Amino acid sequence: MNILEVKNLKIWDSQTGKGIITNSSFQLKQGSCLGIVGESGSGKSVTCRSIMRLNKPPLRQSGNILFKGEDLNTLSEKDMRRRRGKNLCMIMQSGMSAFDPSNVIGVHLHETLSEHFGWNKAQVAEKMGHAMRSVMLENPLEMMNKYPHQLSGGMLQRTMIALSIVLEPDIIIADEPTTALDAISQFEVVDQFVKLRKQMGSSIIFVSHDLGAVKKMADEVLVMKDGEIVDRGDIQSIFSESQHEFTKYIVSARMALSGNFNNLMRSV
Repeated sequence: MNILEVKNLKIWDSQTGKGIITNSSFQLKQGSCLGIVGESGSGKSVTCRSIMRLNKPPLRQSGNILFKGEDLNTLSEKDMRRRRGKNLCMIMQSGMSAFDPSNVIGVHLHETLSEHFGWNKAQVAEKMGHAMRSVMLENPLEMMNKYPHQLSGGMLQRTMIALSIVLEPDIIIADEPTTALDAISQFEVVDQFVKLRKQMGSSIIFVSHDLGAVKKMADEVLVMKDGEIVDRGDIQSIFSESQHEFTKYIVSARMALSGNFNNLMRSV
């Protein structure tokens, strides 16, 4: 069963008329993880934001985005706000951009959870405290009283994962969640996503240039280039059996990079 169906998605710049996503169609199965890979500028992030309807003017979009059969493209902004967070939760590239820098992060957490559940500050602190500890964040109450700039990128990403645990959304969209992190933090955050999927059974769209992370997370993969889906398939077919030249190129580049790193470590 498909929980999300994107049909004939087109995104363009209304000022210049330039097409960004030409004509994309794909599905997300209930309880599965769909990986989206491709070069920078291939259209991965703008596709994710289109599902959430978060692309800002002058970008416009058309097509059908069916969530449990309901076309999100036809909803009012008020109705769409109700879907964001509780039904569709997006974890962005940079934890810093997800929080208001002028407020401590607890303000954002309280506003989000009180909007969806009507919880007071004590209830938010209790629920978030438990979830934050489950993703290896110590002293959650202390953290909630800090400003975003006082926390590392890894801490902010794990805070967003903890918020997802509390919200229990139907779909989690992770848009390059490890891009701004160091290698150790990348490993920890991907590990938290793996645990999150096992714990909640949510459907996930996992966008990344890190093919190793995608291979660890995803059941199926879309390969994007220049605003188009150029290849798709399950993990085995994409990483081992694809006949598409671009897919073979990015997989071989990843293998070469991994091999060079292993040779370097052996020489240390």
